[in-house]
Amino acid sequence: MWGFARRRLGLLPNPDTIYAMRSRFQPLPPRGGLTASRVRVPEEVLARDFLLAVVNGQRHRHPEDGPRAVDRRFSAGEVVDRRGVPLSPTQLLDAGDDVYFYRMPAPEPHVPFKITTVYEDDRILVVNKPPFLATTPKGAHITETAVVRLRRATGNEELAPAHRLDRHTSGLLLFTKKREFRGAYQEMFTRRDVQKTYHAEAAFNTQLTAPTVWRSRIRKTPGDLQAHTVDGEPNAETLLAEVIPHGDTATYVLKPHTGRTHQLRLHMCEAGVPIINDPLYPAIRDDLMDNMTKPLKLTAHTLVFTDPVDGTTREFSL
Repeated sequence: MWGFARRRLGLLPNPDTIYAMRSRFQPLPPRGGLTASRVRVPEEVLARDFLLAVVNGQRHRHPEDGPRAVDRRFSAGEVVDRRGVPLSPTQLLDAGDDVYFYRMPAPEPHVPFKITTVYEDDRILVVNKPPFLATTPKGAHITETAVVRLRRATGNEELAPAHRLDRHTSGLLLFTKKREFRGAYQEMFTRRDVQKTYHAEAAFNTQLTAPTVWRSRIRKTPGDLQAHTVDGEPNAETLLAEVIPHGDTATYVLKPHTGRTHQLRLHMCEAGVPIINDPLYPAIRDDLMDNMTKPLKLTAHTLVFTDPVDGTTREFSL
């Protein structure tokens, strides 16, 4: 979310110490669809100096976010500690203190696709997420994300995704509507208690037959755009359930048994059928990374699970 450069203060906050708030108590409530940011202080420093260093160190900073914007946050009581108590600009912070504040998102290219509702009740909202829209804020993508768009559209600041889809992947995405239900549905996805089916479009390869199981060990290193297959015990498994040919291309019906980053994209590529318009596999394609006329042909098509709240069988498909 944030990047930092060496600066006069010598403050080098680790990006891993900056989070969106996830605890039940929120020192600052969500606003405008965005969850407040939490920053951990690395060493003793004045509050204003620290926050200014954080703001100036953002990789994607709003051009108007600077000393005056920092001062306005303090004046409005929008820089607080973990108890929600406003901090003064001259307050001395200790190493390990947490500071909460609202970021000012930098301008972003508009994603010209709409989120459509597939199903909604009192607990959950299931939508069809378009490609190029990230699930949650990360890096340069803050407001052009599914969660921020939906919070702003519905006015429900408690709306939260129970799982995630890659920015380039489209399809079914489940959100919880109330904080009290969030944990149950998120844990359901974490335990892999959800049957997922994806449709991938790629060149038709007559040598690939279904059913086939692909197993490998996948490693994704922070900072590396691509995931890689490495030696070792498999940690990723995908079932190729069906191949539906249509001319020179085909729809490959995929059922992942695990959820490694880019698992389906890497497995398809290594099977000799990279997904159409994939900007990362087999090689990084800058011309496809944000080319919204050529979206990745990978869709989360079906979700099936036993509802963790009422025990009913739920099935959603596109």
